[in-house]
Amino acid sequence: MPKLDLADFPPVCRTGYPPPYSEAVAGRWQQRFAAKLGLAHLGASRVVLKPGAWSSQRHWHFAEDELVVMLSGEAVLVEDGGETMLAPGDICIWPAGVEDGHCIQNRSTADCCFLAVSAGEDAGGSYSDIDMCWGPDGFTRKDGTKI
Repeated sequence: MPKLDLADFPPVCRTGYPPPYSEAVAGRWQQRFAAKLGLAHLGASRVVLKPGAWSSQRHWHFAEDELVVMLSGEAVLVEDGGETMLAPGDICIWPAGVEDGHCIQNRSTADCCFLAVSAGEDAGGSYSDIDMCWGPDGFTRKDGTKI
C-alpha cells in the first residue's frame, strides 16, 4: 500500500450547506483522499478545524458508519447525551442508523486535526438540531420539501 503524500491533496474549505447552516463550518479544511485513490467503499479525509469551526451540523447517517481519530489539538464532541472533550489519540465511532446526532466543535484557540473515515452507502441522513435532511437529491426539510 502506498504511503500518501498529503501535499498531493490540497486542503479545501467548502460546504454544500445552505446559509445560514454553512457559517459554522467556514473554518473547516478538508483533504479528501479516498475517492481520488480509487477507494469505492470507504471515505477518508484529514480534517483541520480552525478555532471556532465545527466539523458539520449535528447529524447522523442512515446507512454509513463513521470513525474519527483525533490527531492534534483538542475539540468538543457534541451528541444527544452531552459533550465530551477530545484530545490526540481519542477515537469516536458512530454506527449507521443510530439516531444520535454528532459533530465536533473546536472551541480552543488553536487548530485541531482529525482523521475521518466512513464506510457503507451514503444514502443520506438527518440533522438533529435543524429542520434539514440530506440524500441523493440534496438537502430537504424533514417533511421532504426541497431547500
